[in-house]
Amino acid sequence: MTKSSPIPFILLVAFAIVAMFTPIFADFDGSKVYNYADIAWLLISAALVLLMTPGLSFFYGGMVAKKNVISTMMQSFVATGLISVLWVVVGFSLAFGKSYGGFIGDPTEFLFFKGINAHAPWSLAPTIPLLLFALFQMKFAIITPALVVGATAERIRFTSYVLFMVLFSILIYAPLAHWTWHPDGILFKMGVLDFAGGTVVHISAGCSALAGAIILKRRKVHIAQEQHQPANVPYVLLGTGLLWFGWFGFNAGSAVGAGSLAVSAFATTNTASAAAGLAWIFFDALRGRKPSALGFCIGAVVGLVAITPAAGFVGVPQSIIIGVVGAIVSNMAVYWKGKTTIDDTLDVFPCHGLGGIVGMILTGVFSNKKINAAGADGLFYGGTEFFVKQLIGCAIVVVFSVVMGFVVFKLVDLIHPLRVTEAEEEIGLDISQHDESI
Repeated sequence: MTKSSPIPFILLVAFAIVAMFTPIFADFDGSKVYNYADIAWLLISAALVLLMTPGLSFFYGGMVAKKNVISTMMQSFVATGLISVLWVVVGFSLAFGKSYGGFIGDPTEFLFFKGINAHAPWSLAPTIPLLLFALFQMKFAIITPALVVGATAERIRFTSYVLFMVLFSILIYAPLAHWTWHPDGILFKMGVLDFAGGTVVHISAGCSALAGAIILKRRKVHIAQEQHQPANVPYVLLGTGLLWFGWFGFNAGSAVGAGSLAVSAFATTNTASAAAGLAWIFFDALRGRKPSALGFCIGAVVGLVAITPAAGFVGVPQSIIIGVVGAIVSNMAVYWKGKTTIDDTLDVFPCHGLGGIVGMILTGVFSNKKINAAGADGLFYGGTEFFVKQLIGCAIVVVFSVVMGFVVFKLVDLIHPLRVTEAEEEIGLDISQHDESI
């Protein structure tokens, strides 16, 4: 048995010791500020979004080879622990701390969440405590690096992926969250709209996943063009159900209140996902394929991805076309990707990357101020200028995510080799990385 580096354990102990001496402040007296219905809804929403990460684990775990189920699920699930601690230590400060030029937050403002429970509410969420807002945002930070797992599955070392998650969160996720959701962020000030994470979550994960797949190169089974059989389709169904359920917190919770906007986002989320799941299997049928459980599940998730940036800006009828277009684009991309040498194991870029891009673009088309006065009218309603801003913002995030994805994966590889050995890949990562099997 080979020993691992002691650095992760030492860092965790160091964080624990520093946290022990962090000053405690009395709760902020919000009796005249807080809305307790909003607090209740955001507490529920935060829990729903956290549920999405184990849902993602089942979704991904069911699609890989049987010898890699546990490793794939663990790579996603470990983010619940890793990013939770990182977010408290410095992540929230980087994303939502006082802005440095619209690019990044002050890393010391909320270091170790110091004084956060005594701080005034977030300016865009004035009816809930800042601590609750930080916890809600934490769940988004958790699932985003976990999404990348699908592209690198079956060939990446667990320890290397843990390091990737840390660097991704600091160097990619936090800046994008700051740009998009902080009032002083460069994309926010530009007028780019992203209700719940089309850019921050899905484009960042999808484009970084593409970079990772290219750097890690192809699996042996991919080179040999061996037919891939999912390990457990019921796992995929279960994972899809948990993701769909949790996504109501993801999107409707992003209204940061228990009001009509949350209801609208809830409705558009469900409608787009339903339409996309059907579109995927009906489109498959046009190409001579049988309707499959796997196809409906993938389509439904793509619909959830596509509606994410638009959920609180578009009407329920328009969410149908967003789901349908997202599913067709991703379905075609999966087919075209299959003709290339890119080994994105579970099609993260076609589904999350392109799904997020489609969602951002269609937000620019169908956004309407009648749904959300804080939004803008899209191209369909005469908002040409806003549509152009949405395209520019989307392009900026795509380029940033791809470039920084390459940088982060290369940096991890320099510190600790990314790829398992051929022998480890052959026996499977469940045994080689975890000494466990199903």
